[in-house]
Amino acid sequence: MKAGIVGLPNVGKSTLFNCLSNAKAQSANFPFCTIEPNLGVVNVPDSRLEKLEELVDPEKVIPATVEIVDIAGLVRGASKGEGLGNQFLANIRETDAILHVLRCFDNDNIVHVDGSVDPIRDKETIDIELQLKDLEAVEKRLEKVKRAAKTGSKEAKLELEILENIQATLLEGRSVRTIEFSEKEEELVKSMQFITAKPVLYVCNVDESSAKDGNAYVEKVREAVKDEDAEIIVLAVGTEADIAELDDYEERQMFLSDIGLEEPGVSRLIRSAYTLLDLQTYFTAGVKEVRAWTIPVGSTAPQAAGVIHTDFEKGFIRAETISYADYVEYGSEAKVKEAGKVRVEGKEYVVADGDVMHFRFNV
Repeated sequence: MKAGIVGLPNVGKSTLFNCLSNAKAQSANFPFCTIEPNLGVVNVPDSRLEKLEELVDPEKVIPATVEIVDIAGLVRGASKGEGLGNQFLANIRETDAILHVLRCFDNDNIVHVDGSVDPIRDKETIDIELQLKDLEAVEKRLEKVKRAAKTGSKEAKLELEILENIQATLLEGRSVRTIEFSEKEEELVKSMQFITAKPVLYVCNVDESSAKDGNAYVEKVREAVKDEDAEIIVLAVGTEADIAELDDYEERQMFLSDIGLEEPGVSRLIRSAYTLLDLQTYFTAGVKEVRAWTIPVGSTAPQAAGVIHTDFEKGFIRAETISYADYVEYGSEAKVKEAGKVRVEGKEYVVADGDVMHFRFNV
């Protein structure tokens, strides 16, 4: 599962990507600096993992990760192949969620492709390009589905209804994610892979003085996206880059405290991206290793076991499970057992976020 960073050229995408992954993607003050999408595997900050490390004192600790892709800046006309349009749109299609960076700061030294700062216009430029690409996909698919629907196929009739609804929505300049679908329709829409159906987190890139409370640009963005199923995060990307350069933890904390923040904004962003991708974490905890494992929300115990090894899922017998709260309250696995708080869960158990698990299996 991966989230793609999108936006117009020069809004701070590559700088943000560098902060997130320390992969040091090229970052320069001109469009098309990022030609190939850069992929970063980013650790998910989780205070629960730190607490388990403190209680267990393992040889090593392995956090959960999320994949972030830095996609080159999109320009007006991308849907018709302008700039490096087709390639960019294909890169976005391959992601599971979108982190849409909007420039919400003034700085005469950083050029804007449209000559002035206007996050709403920038958002609309990208929305239109993505909507046009989806419209093209809908229209291609409609021709085939109309023929199938004439034969009386129920599935084709349902698909035709959905596609006509999507077509009308896109022609109104709205994205697919603004439509409410039934569960059955949702499954069908997912398989069609529309770009504008993907969940979105708007990243408002502000100056340092607006890092804590945002600014007038951010308020405009909030107003513009209020009817979308989307979230907003405020981030001073340039400042975050400066913080990321500091090697000393104490120095970083002092810097954060000076601008009124308790933790780096990128930590909040990574957690938000993780949630946006509909992911959650369970833990395994032993003296050799304390580890956070990533699973889709709603995973059963055998599916969670399969993330460690496919044999664990195939031969699943049971999952010995401790809630994170119980683990912390009693302080060790042995004490949780003494208190009778270890649960034995079977194949139907849906894993809760933060469960500490030990799998029994037989292959």
